[in-house]
Amino acid sequence: MTTQPTPAQPAPAAPPRWPNLALFLVGISLLSAASGMFDTAFNNFVKDVYHLNADQRGVLEFPRELPGFLTAFLVAGLVFFSETRIAATAAFATGLGMLGLAYEGGSWTSMLVVLTIWSAGAHVIMPVRSSIGMDLAPDLVSRGRRLGQISGVAVTASIVGYGLVWLLTRGGNHNYRLIFQIGGAAALVAGCVLLFMRMPGAHVARPRLVWNRRYWLYYVLSFLFGARKQVFITFGPWVLVRIFNQSVGVIAALMIVSALLGILFQPLLGRAIDRLGERFVLMADAAVIFCVCIGYGAAHLFDHRALALGILYVCFVIDQLFFGTGMARDIYLAKTAVRKEDIAPTLSLGVTINHAVSMSLPALGGWLWMRHGHDKVFYAAAVVALAMFFFASLLRVPSRHLPEAAGRVV
Repeated sequence: MTTQPTPAQPAPAAPPRWPNLALFLVGISLLSAASGMFDTAFNNFVKDVYHLNADQRGVLEFPRELPGFLTAFLVAGLVFFSETRIAATAAFATGLGMLGLAYEGGSWTSMLVVLTIWSAGAHVIMPVRSSIGMDLAPDLVSRGRRLGQISGVAVTASIVGYGLVWLLTRGGNHNYRLIFQIGGAAALVAGCVLLFMRMPGAHVARPRLVWNRRYWLYYVLSFLFGARKQVFITFGPWVLVRIFNQSVGVIAALMIVSALLGILFQPLLGRAIDRLGERFVLMADAAVIFCVCIGYGAAHLFDHRALALGILYVCFVIDQLFFGTGMARDIYLAKTAVRKEDIAPTLSLGVTINHAVSMSLPALGGWLWMRHGHDKVFYAAAVVALAMFFFASLLRVPSRHLPEAAGRVV
């Protein structure tokens, strides 16, 4: 009697991707709304409550950016957590920090403490968001599209935060406590949502730091991005708030415009990275930022106030849109990584590198503003944009099979 061969058992199906993607998008949306409320209100908050000048505003960035400098160590300290648990922890820290700002009562010391807690959460989520987002892509060639989709959803959610700030400040009533209460609650809910994610493959061994000479260009671009980023985060809104006396409602309106445009722009940016490459996108970003720097620096030279404000508004919106080009650096790193395990800690190191300059540059920028005028800050930033253009032009994606011996783990 012949025995019929037993049919081969099918391989177990991979866990569905969509539940984790849905949970991640909800969590990121809530965090983006909270971040939008914070970013919109913070400059007017420190101006109205603490009456800072440009020098003092620049110095304030040191404690605010210190957690960013320590991001690699903060992520490494959570080495036994999965990427999703780290994201949830970051969301809880963000929420507690914002609630702390709501109740700090005008004390400078307590404000610095809760600001640092908020900053720790806001900075830890940066590399983890990119890492999880790439893990949620269906294949390697779709990473840019997936990150673009996530950025588009985040920008859409930010509109809610900006809109709430705009509504809460109509008529000149700047209720900063309520703004931070709502934002803090949204971030705490985001942390609870992210706890429900189940991505066993995202739990990778993370060394404290990964330094690999193959990634030197990523490190340089991260450093330059830190300079570019901090000039606009610190002094772009400060020109509007201090030089042109714009209200938090105006800042909120500009954020809403940026977010509405970003809904379309961010996914297109992701597709541009996939089709045109990281090199093209980062070079285009540097060229645009150079023009934005000149606009910020020269707008005050126009006698017509409305024209000057119009130039500043356009520069503000363009700068907000092009912040998303940072995903091109992350994808370049993913393509050049010696090992998959290098990606998350190297992304964290990139955040640390760009924050090394973020901590020191604002103080220098504040000094330059007070001694030589605000325009010199942006002309100096234009030089940084030229350096970004040059180094971005050097980007090349090497062969996939290179020896691991080039790496050195610290």
